Formats: sequence, structure tokens, C-alpha cells
Amino acid sequence: MPDIVVVGSGPNGLVAACVLARAGLEVVVVEAKPHPGGAARTTEKTLPGFLHDVGAGFFPFGTLSPAFKDLDLPGAGLELLWAPIDSAHPARDGSCGVIGRDVDRCAEMLGKDGKAFTDWARWWAEVEPSLLPALLATPPAVREMAKVSPLVLAKFARLAAMSCRGLAEHFFETDAARRIIPALALHTDVAPSDPLGSPIGFMLAATSTTGGFSVPRGGAGSITRALLARLAELGGRIEYGARVRKIRMDGTRAVGVETVRGPIDAKVAVVADTAAPTLYLELLPSRVVPGQVLEKMRTFKRGFGTFKMDWALDAPVPWTSESCREAGVVHTGEDIDDLDRFAKEIHDGKMPTDPYLVIGQQSLVDSSRAPKGKHTLWAYSRVPSELDGKAWTAEAKATYAARIEKRIEELAPGFGETILERDASSPQDLFAMNENLLGGDLGGGTAQITNQVILRPMFPYYRYRTPINGLYLGSSYAHPGAGVHGMCGYNAANAVLEDAR
Repeated sequence: MPDIVVVGSGPNGLVAACVLARAGLEVVVVEAKPHPGGAARTTEKTLPGFLHDVGAGFFPFGTLSPAFKDLDLPGAGLELLWAPIDSAHPARDGSCGVIGRDVDRCAEMLGKDGKAFTDWARWWAEVEPSLLPALLATPPAVREMAKVSPLVLAKFARLAAMSCRGLAEHFFETDAARRIIPALALHTDVAPSDPLGSPIGFMLAATSTTGGFSVPRGGAGSITRALLARLAELGGRIEYGARVRKIRMDGTRAVGVETVRGPIDAKVAVVADTAAPTLYLELLPSRVVPGQVLEKMRTFKRGFGTFKMDWALDAPVPWTSESCREAGVVHTGEDIDDLDRFAKEIHDGKMPTDPYLVIGQQSLVDSSRAPKGKHTLWAYSRVPSELDGKAWTAEAKATYAARIEKRIEELAPGFGETILERDASSPQDLFAMNENLLGGDLGGGTAQITNQVILRPMFPYYRYRTPINGLYLGSSYAHPGAGVHGMCGYNAANAVLEDAR
């Protein structure tokens, strides 16, 4: 009988397993799929030889995550790469905002907003070593926060209290620069004008100037392979095709899991790298879950759905903007009003007419992603999880895919001629790929302030411990939320160790 059962082999589950195995506990990870990785996986989705990341495609926390640092993933074979420009933000008028690790070059390209960007980026570089670990730690992170200057905390609090529109207008003067932070926030379901919406956009912008938007050589699956190597080295193991039907209970304590292949007991704890509503509403008997938890999970607010596309290309994307030709990531959006318009259409349940896009150009820096002279392209857009109360149809997928390609074509004339093959995934397709993506939501629930820090996934069960003794939540539905950083699993594992002591 193992000491620990971890449900799910995404980055959070594997990080938790590694930390617990390193502490001398016998760990078994159970995975429903025949392969590991969750959102950190790479496959040939289009044509042979073209490697596409099926989930996450670039990683601002690749070198910054305390969890990844602690487990020394480069020492386990992970190699990260960066483009000359981390993120480019073109518009049809030919303007293009840029942001990234080369602060001086980005400042020069931002023109009249260059000094404001430089001042802000240099401030972040000074405070990040103390502030970022405090923001990622288990709330309320009193010990970590004590290491941060009160003046720094006060300034960050002022910035975090703004909307993304307010923050962008506070820092910058031109539309090209002002659309950067709001576009980054739309990685989630935070619109530019949403109150208290700036933290997501601010953090992605800030970390782009330090950790950058890195890509792993060989694909996102390289992160999974590094974690698997660490786990094997520490004596942990994984069982594939072991879908969990329920959490096994002894009175009010979780004592293991029931899988399709039979029961697996756990001497110490069960750590769930699962969606919080799935854990409480499907894997646990309702009699052991407090009524307020059941009610919260039944009405749990998801983030926007996601529509993802991958292309095999005969050549690089022929962007009009030279900056985009050097960028690891390209974000579309004309201005802040355009991004607000896009978010409103989704809130209204409509298929966006002119898609905002997050576009990854991994093959520009990683030649292993495609045959010689060829390229891959990765992109997603936010959408309603359903259209008119129904799942996306094949016709709807084709319509939206055409809108996505049209927007890229307008910024890169001739793009269509480079396409060798394409693959499109609706919110339902993404859920089938990874069951933590409820409704195609990438974020572990809404990124609004109502689902952050001590409210994630609900108060008072925000410190990875659940109301069930011996059961811990270590997925992106816990703090600090979405992003491949492993901190949800890392913090959950440390909670297990603290309780075990």
C-alpha cells in the first residue's frame, strides 16, 4: 500500500508526486489517459514530423517557478529557448507594441512609451525576487510577505486595484503600448474594463521581461518528461489507464481511490490534480461534503471557453510587421476598445466576429518542431463554451476557424498560401483531451477577483486542504491558478507534509 495517491499526471500532479517522493513517501500517480502530461503534452496533430503542443505552448514561469527551481528540471533534461522578442502586438494600421526580456530594444521599439516601459520593467526586476515567491506561495504567505518591502507591497496593491484599461492608460500613451497588458489578461476571462482586473495582465507582462515566454526544446512534453525523470529517480510510479471512479472513504477520512482497474489505498493522503467541481460533485459521496461546498461547486463560475488551432506551414508566417517575425508569441487586437468588444461578445454567448488571438511561433526558435524549412503555428482564441446552449458543431468550428485565419491573413498577407494542414479544437474537443478543462476553460475557473487567493476555489478551503481529512486539492483550481508552474501541486504537497509532521 503506497503512502500517497496522486490523481492526475499534469504538471501539478507530477510536481506534487516528486515533492512527496523526495520526502521519503511511497507515491503512486493514477492517470486516466494512456499517456501523462495533461496540458503539457506534444503530438503530431497535423502531419508527420510537425510537433504541436496540445495545451500550453509557452512558459513565462519556466525559469521563475519556485517548484521548477526546487526540482531542477534543467538537470532532468529540460532545455528552454527564447525568441528575440517575447511578445508582439500588431494592429492593421501597421503599429506593433512589443514586450520582452530585451528591455532596451523593446523600449526603443515602443518610441515615446519606451521610458515608461523601461522604468516599470527595471522596478519589477528589482522586486521580483522577493515579491513573486510571496504571490505564488500558500495564502496568506505571512512569512514570504514579511520579506517584501511595505512600499513595494503598497505600490503593487495600487496597481492591482486597477482595471487593465486603467493600468495600461496609467503607464502608456500610445495605442500600440496600451493594448499589451489588456491583451495578456485575455489569456483568461478578464476584459480590459473589468474592475480589479489588472493582476493577470500585469503578471504576464512583468514576467515576460524577466523569465520571458520560453518554449521547451522538443515541445511542452519535455516538461512532462523532465518531471517523469525526477519522479522515477525518487522512486515514484505511475499507473496509466487508471481512471478514478471515486475517492474511497473510511468514515470522514479519504483512504484511497477506486479506479476502473480496482482500489488503491493510501496510508497518508490523496492529492487530487482535478477540477474542483469534479472532485466534490463526482468523486466524493455527497454525504461527506458540506452543503455550502456542494452549492458553491454547483454554481462554480468557469472562465471563457477556448478554441484552439494548429497549423503545419510550408514557410514562416509572412507578417507585415518585422517585430512579429522575431516574436515567440503574437497577440492580435486593434486597441483596448476592440478587446472589450471581443470579451462582450463572449459574455453575450456569441461567436466573436473578429477574434482576439494568442499565437505561438515555437518553430522559429526550435527547429525540432518541424521538418527542415517548414514551420508549426499554434493559436487559441476565447469563445463561449456553448453556442445557443449547445455544443459546437462541425459547421461552427469551420466558421470560426475561417475567421481566425482571416484575421491572421490581414496581418500577414499570403499566410493562407503557406498552410499545408490545419487542426481545430472546440471547447468540447479540449475537454475530451483534458477533463480538467471544464467547458474548454483553461484557467481552473474564472480569473475574476471573486476566484482568487483565499477565494480559490472557495473560502475557507483555499489552503489545499479540503473538508475531507486526508484529501488535498493540488490542481489549477487552487491558488495560484492557471499556468504551467507546478505551484498548486507544490503547495499542496507541502501541506501534506506539514500535516503528516
